[in-house]
Amino acid sequence: MRYLALPAFGLLLFAVASCAQSREEGAKGVLEEGEAAARIRERLTAVRPELPLVAVVPAALEGFYALEFEDGTIFYATEDGGFLLAGDLYEVTDTRFVNRSEDVRSRRRAETIAGLDTDDMIVFPASGDRKAVISIFTDIDCGFCRRLHLEVPELNRNGVEVRYLAYPRAGVGSGSYDKHVWAWCATDQRTAITRLKNGQSVEPRTCDHPVADHHALSQRLGVRGTPGTFLEDGRYLPGYMPAREFLKELGLN
Repeated sequence: MRYLALPAFGLLLFAVASCAQSREEGAKGVLEEGEAAARIRERLTAVRPELPLVAVVPAALEGFYALEFEDGTIFYATEDGGFLLAGDLYEVTDTRFVNRSEDVRSRRRAETIAGLDTDDMIVFPASGDRKAVISIFTDIDCGFCRRLHLEVPELNRNGVEVRYLAYPRAGVGSGSYDKHVWAWCATDQRTAITRLKNGQSVEPRTCDHPVADHHALSQRLGVRGTPGTFLEDGRYLPGYMPAREFLKELGLN
């Protein structure tokens, strides 16, 4: 099976893989997964102790390990930690290119999203049996977020629970930020956020809210605009999609 890195790094990947192969041929035995991961972490942190490295896991490419950083960046390292490769790793199948780096990111995002408290979200529950959950970073003043909000009833009718997290694009402390605070602090959050997305007014209120925390979380998860949707398996769907497209992605169409 062949693998493809981003074009800019293709030659480097070939050179590093060739060097790794020559070292492995003369090695005594094969490193166990735990030993290799520990060796890589030790070597990298010896050079840069402050590296925000959160995981070292076997990569899809034999002889390499994927290094996961706090901001979602993925690097690849040889088993001895002697070489690093930047860029996404693609598997070339018979029909398409498969981004294996995205698999690593999706797993981490799924764990993060699953660990969030739904009490900190504005939740539009599914009608009847819940078949799927989507978590959306939304901006109240974003036109495409408002369009997507119109699709929420259709998603709910098809068994999809919609969970909103706050993403004020104008930043913490902005006028848009205040609107998010009003929605999250409202007695009836669903009505409040719907009114605000419709350009209507709500009672300005404040409370112990998660808006700033959500904004910071969006940066760590790599949200690049609004709306930004995460599925339960960690897949990231940027931008607006009509309900029928969401249902297709969720296997519910």
